[in-house]
Amino acid sequence: MSSALAVPPAATVVDRLEGLLGELVSALVPTTGAAGRNRGRPPILPATLLWTGLAVCVLRRATSQLDLWRLLTGAGLWHFPAVPVSDDAIYKRLAREGATALARLFTDLTALLVDRLDAHADRTLAPFAAEVYALDETTLDPVARTLPVLRGVPPGDDRLLPGKLAGVCAGRRQLWQAIECLPNPHQNEKVAARTVVADLPERCLLVFDLGYFAFAWCDDLTDTGRWWVSRLRDKTSHEPIHIFYQDDETLD
Repeated sequence: MSSALAVPPAATVVDRLEGLLGELVSALVPTTGAAGRNRGRPPILPATLLWTGLAVCVLRRATSQLDLWRLLTGAGLWHFPAVPVSDDAIYKRLAREGATALARLFTDLTALLVDRLDAHADRTLAPFAAEVYALDETTLDPVARTLPVLRGVPPGDDRLLPGKLAGVCAGRRQLWQAIECLPNPHQNEKVAARTVVADLPERCLLVFDLGYFAFAWCDDLTDTGRWWVSRLRDKTSHEPIHIFYQDDETLD
């Protein structure tokens, strides 16, 4: 018998994620009859249902907006009943509201997760810091050349790259704190770094790789009351002022 941990089937992982998402969304939906709510005719397709349905379609690897329409108008999603709307109404709603509404939903869900995970946060991780965050960027995968405007674009062309994602992950809760989409796939990490960390608290600890390393950036973090950890770039000139700890190649 193998001692290796069994990897759960993909379907099981998706089911668990959908279950958690449904539970969190239920906490966001206003209680019927609450003060100041339900004035006027209720919308046929609530915004929470629309954008949660889109998130579920992403989890299920749906390939078109038509899949979202089928999900919402078929048997219904979780405790939400099926909605009698046309596929064209779904398309227009997605185009009109854009990514702002989806970002708002994820912001609300993240706030719920922070409250839920607070009791399980690992505060033994750098206890001197108010919070611990990891910074990183990743280039998004090239898009498929299925649209007519892209069919003539050769493989490897920059026009197939949708951009980059800059992320901040809260280490103690293992939860994404912020994710920003950057249109330039070749943009240096340091360009968006200051914007990404602008709302992080003082006395937090930031961990980042050599793509962020620069003396001006590190000095700015120190001046704003934030700690940071990074590897030292080769052939970097520096002068140690005080050594707190040294053991073989480990130096503070």
